[in-house]
Amino acid sequence: MTASLTTVGAMSRPSQAGSAKRRRLVVPVLAAGVAALIAGAWAGLARFGMSVGSPPAALHGPLMVLGFLGTVIAVERAVALGRPWAWAAPLVSAAAVVMLLLGAEGAGSATLTVAAVALCAAYLAGIRISGPEPHLLVMGLGAVSWLVAAAGITVSTPVPEVVPALAGFLVLTIAGERLELSRMAPPRPAWWLPAVLGASLAMALAAVIGSLAMSPASSIGGFAMVVLAVTLAFGDVARRTIRRPGVTRFMAVALLVGYAWLALAGILWVGGRLAPGPITYDAALHAVFVGFVLSMVFAHAPVIVPAVARIELPFHAVWWAPLVLLHASLALRIGGAFGDSYFARSWGGTLNVVALGGFLVVVAGSAVAARVGRSGGAHGP
Repeated sequence: MTASLTTVGAMSRPSQAGSAKRRRLVVPVLAAGVAALIAGAWAGLARFGMSVGSPPAALHGPLMVLGFLGTVIAVERAVALGRPWAWAAPLVSAAAVVMLLLGAEGAGSATLTVAAVALCAAYLAGIRISGPEPHLLVMGLGAVSWLVAAAGITVSTPVPEVVPALAGFLVLTIAGERLELSRMAPPRPAWWLPAVLGASLAMALAAVIGSLAMSPASSIGGFAMVVLAVTLAFGDVARRTIRRPGVTRFMAVALLVGYAWLALAGILWVGGRLAPGPITYDAALHAVFVGFVLSMVFAHAPVIVPAVARIELPFHAVWWAPLVLLHASLALRIGGAFGDSYFARSWGGTLNVVALGGFLVVVAGSAVAARVGRSGGAHGP
C-alpha cells in the first residue's frame, strides 16, 4: 500500500536495472499478500456467522494488517530502497502468511516478527542514505510498531492488547508518506512539523505499552490519532487537489474522508471504547482500520500499483462506486454498534468486504482493459 509515493517513483529506477530474477519476486510475494487479504476478510465475516471454511476469527487482524498490508508495504520499501537484501522483509512476510494459512500460527507469528526486524533494517538503511528525514523517522516508528505487534502475538498476547501496535504500524506508515508529500503544499506554520512528530512519538509509545497498560495506551494513542488527523489534513496537498477532476479528485476525497475517520477513531479511543467487550469496540477498531487505512489504500492505489507492479492503471468513474460503498457501509456498521443493532452492524461489516473486493475487481479490470487496449492498438489497422 504505502511506500512513499515520491520515493517509490524516484528510487525504483535502481531496481529496474537489477536482475530479472529479483523483479519476478514481486508476483509470488504479492500473491501471498492477496491470499492473506482473502483469508483475513473471510475470517472477519466469520464474526457475522459466515464461518464455513474460514480461518480462526482471531487471525482476522494479523492477516489483514501484517499478512496483507505488511507484505505490500515491505514490497514497496524493497522497491524504493533498491537493495537486493531489502527483499528479505517481503519474502519472510510472505512465508509467514503461508504458515498462518496452513495453521502453523506460532511459527507464522514468529516469522512475522523476523519480517518486522528486516523492515526496520530497511528503514535504517534509508535513513543512512537520505539522512534523518522526518518522514523516514515516522515510517520507521511504524515498522517498530509492527515488531511490537508480531512479537506480542508470538508470545500469546491476546490480539486486543496489540491493537495499538497494529494501528500504530499502519497509521505511522501512512503519516510518514503524507508527511513527505506535504512538502508540495504551501508553507505551514512553525508548530506544524513538531506537532506531527510529537503525535507520531505518542502513537509509537501507545504501541509499546498497549500489552502492559491498555487504558493509558488507548488514551495516548487516541489523542495522537486526533492530532495526526488534524495536522496531516491541514498540511495535505489534497486540500488543493480536490478541485481537480478525475483521479486527482478521487485521491483527494479518499484522503480527506480518511482523516475524518481517523479523528473519530481517536475520539473513541480516548473515550475508552477500545476496551474489548462492549459492542462499540467494533466501532473503535474499524473506524481506523477500515475508515482510515482502507480509504488511504484506495487513495494511493492509482500511483502505487503502477510504480510497484509496473502496469498501466487508467482511472475510470466506476472507481467511485467502491469508495462510496466503503464509507457508507462503515457508517452503517458504526451506527449499528452504537445503536445496538446487530442487523446494521453485520450488514455494514459485510458490505465493507464487498467494497474492498469491488475495488480490487475495478483495479484489476482497469489494468486488463489498458493492456488489451494497448495490444489491440499494436496489432490493429
